[in-house]
Amino acid sequence: VIGLLDVFTPDETLDDFTDLRCSGPGLGPAPTPCLCPQDLKPGNLAVNEDCELKILDFGLARQADSEMTGYVVTRWYRAPEVILNWMHYTQTVDIWSVGCIMAEMITGKTLFKGNDHLDQLKEIMKVTGTPPAEFVQRLQSDEAKNYMKGLPELEKKDFASILTNASPLAVSLLEKMLVLDAERRVTAAEALAHPYFESLQDAEDEPQAQKYDESFDDVDRTLDEWKRVTYKEVLSFKPPRQLGAKVSKETAL
Repeated sequence: VIGLLDVFTPDETLDDFTDLRCSGPGLGPAPTPCLCPQDLKPGNLAVNEDCELKILDFGLARQADSEMTGYVVTRWYRAPEVILNWMHYTQTVDIWSVGCIMAEMITGKTLFKGNDHLDQLKEIMKVTGTPPAEFVQRLQSDEAKNYMKGLPELEKKDFASILTNASPLAVSLLEKMLVLDAERRVTAAEALAHPYFESLQDAEDEPQAQKYDESFDDVDRTLDEWKRVTYKEVLSFKPPRQLGAKVSKETAL
């Protein structure tokens, strides 16, 4: 989920306005519709000396449930529903990516390292097992259905045998995050409530973004008009701290 904690521009006039800088949180519980970063991978994440994590690239972010291509996320961290090119999917694509990243941090190696998108799917199912028939029937692509039906039966592996250095709680969490069926995959809110994060949980510092208002996306404006509106918003924006609220109560983009 993308929220806005602060925004500014180094440009002093509207005529000079070409750049802006945004700061905001990443995944977390939020009402739908919301935005999916959709390109989560180790190379797009940064951690500072205070252990604060930032997502560096929102260039491929999309509104949840919009029609999105199956070739967006870097292959090794790509959710199965993206590989299968479902036309509609939700922010749980990012939960899958986070699960892959967490597993890589624990083991020191990429969890699913496919050579192409079909090989990637095979690598995933070597761990998750092949899905039941009702899952295959929900696929919108006939090609995907036929491909899945032609795969040999594979049993789900014991995650503890793969994540040998992980604690039982970490294994439990990743088993819920790395679920082949997106409808049964844990949400961000459910993941944060998992006992694995018990020592870090703080009910007063777990933000819920306000509902994203997309109405302005459909307004027909010229480039100069968009520039003027954006510049005005940047100058008028007040960070939550200045409004007397906690930083965690961010304003949704």
